[in-house]
Amino acid sequence: MRHSPLCLTALASIFIAAPMLSAQNTSVPTPSTQGTQPQKRTKKQIKKTRDELGDSLAHVIDEDLIYIITPEERAAFYRLGTNEEREQFIEMIFQRRNPNPDSIVNEFKEEHYRRIAYANERFASGIPGWKTDRGHVYIVWGPPDEIDAHPTGGTYDRPASEGGGTTTTHPWEIWRYRHLETIGENVELEFVDPSGTGEYHLTRDPGEKDALAHVPGAGLGTLESMGLKSKADRFTNPDGTTLPAPLGTRPASMNEFESLDRYVRALGPPPPLKDLHAEVFSHVIRNQINLAYDLAFLRATSDSTIVPITLQIPNNQMGFRSKDGVHSAILNVYARIATPGGRLVQSFEEAIGRDVPDSLFQKDLSRSSLFQKSVPLHPGLYRLDVVVKDVESGNVGVIDTALRVPQYEEGVLSASSLILADKIEPLPSKEYGLGQFVFGAYKVRPRLSHTFSSEENLGVFLQLYNLKTDEILNTTSVGVTYRLLRDKQPIWTSTEGSVSIRSNGEQITLNRRLPLAAFAPGHYALEIKVQDNFSHQLVTRTADFEIAAPRSSR
Repeated sequence: MRHSPLCLTALASIFIAAPMLSAQNTSVPTPSTQGTQPQKRTKKQIKKTRDELGDSLAHVIDEDLIYIITPEERAAFYRLGTNEEREQFIEMIFQRRNPNPDSIVNEFKEEHYRRIAYANERFASGIPGWKTDRGHVYIVWGPPDEIDAHPTGGTYDRPASEGGGTTTTHPWEIWRYRHLETIGENVELEFVDPSGTGEYHLTRDPGEKDALAHVPGAGLGTLESMGLKSKADRFTNPDGTTLPAPLGTRPASMNEFESLDRYVRALGPPPPLKDLHAEVFSHVIRNQINLAYDLAFLRATSDSTIVPITLQIPNNQMGFRSKDGVHSAILNVYARIATPGGRLVQSFEEAIGRDVPDSLFQKDLSRSSLFQKSVPLHPGLYRLDVVVKDVESGNVGVIDTALRVPQYEEGVLSASSLILADKIEPLPSKEYGLGQFVFGAYKVRPRLSHTFSSEENLGVFLQLYNLKTDEILNTTSVGVTYRLLRDKQPIWTSTEGSVSIRSNGEQITLNRRLPLAAFAPGHYALEIKVQDNFSHQLVTRTADFEIAAPRSSR
């Protein structure tokens, strides 16, 4: 729908001038009407507008925008005369927060609705998830950096600052954020479900989770169990908590005024946009971190592929802070995956921490750190944007690349990416599929540089899919040929068959460690050919790598 320039200009004027509208009426009401008449007119205008809104617009203004709209924006919305103008105004509200106004995709809007959907899915408890305190905090502040969850409550050993002793608790959890704009650093928000209904609410009182608080003689604090304090004293604490008397002093974060301020800010007006999100679209790079990255593809289903995204960051480009003999650095990672048309498909945020003791610090600076995040994607072409930001220095590194996810067709012999690794370890069954660098039953740490010393082993990891199985024995039969080539000429060949290869139905995994001591330094290519002896299909994977001279001779 097209709109006249005059209409859009008028809307923009309302938007910009909203905070000043009340000052532009220069008439002075009489004492008997001052305050009452404007309020009556405002209520009448709001009622008239609400009668005209319809379910769709009412839902947007009362639910979708409830935590992010400012009072001035809400007042301006209700002064508009038609639903067409109100629809435009809502788009302006989102556009005002768009980190990249020139893009056809509003990243803020997409992330906002993703958070609402997540809150409704995870935090509903008789009321929609967005109405709960956890939903409110998640929608405004995003996912926490860490969650300490106790969904069934249970035994709780209080720290000394909370009075010590052991008690039983209601369900509770603590959300930890390393940084929240307008609130501070290392913020902890505690949620409690005293009713057991699943509706956790944000609390200022860590004692609220104590299920034995009103049970005489039970769940005593240390000083209470010694007879030095009465349990009744908890309910007259000057700090507003119902905790037992502490052993020593309580931390500043539990101060009554500080906890109240944190509570109000957490459920109060929304924060400014995160600068990290803006960085990914601004293309203004300062003090760029030299990032290396690698993308691999492993089949999940015929229509879904696991894509491990591996980042390598030189340690000497991190900003370390020293405390108590330990050097610590934190990097924030933000990534988004979108279609070529700009539609957001996936995004994630992670914080990477690195702690190094003082005795190893100088040696550690010559190394690099790896981070890996695996995301499931359907086959197709995507755009991947990644921003890594060092918290201490503010330095930023950016990746902007195409991401083409392959299709693994049923019945066609195919293979994953060939991964060259410096570490391949089998895992206990309880750890399958868990954590970074874990591919099924193995932990595989890739060597992004593809450079290995002749003193090392070349780790090789490859998965094969859609192998034909024997109809009677349900087994596979393959032949695998490994070749090292130099200047395109084979200099080493090795073969293996099904007996030595781990099989999982129609899928097998190849993992080998090839000693490099017999080969001179230089550039090589590894070629792996796999023949399915039942279907007679063949698949080949190759990868280039370097063999460097031994460290002792450098």
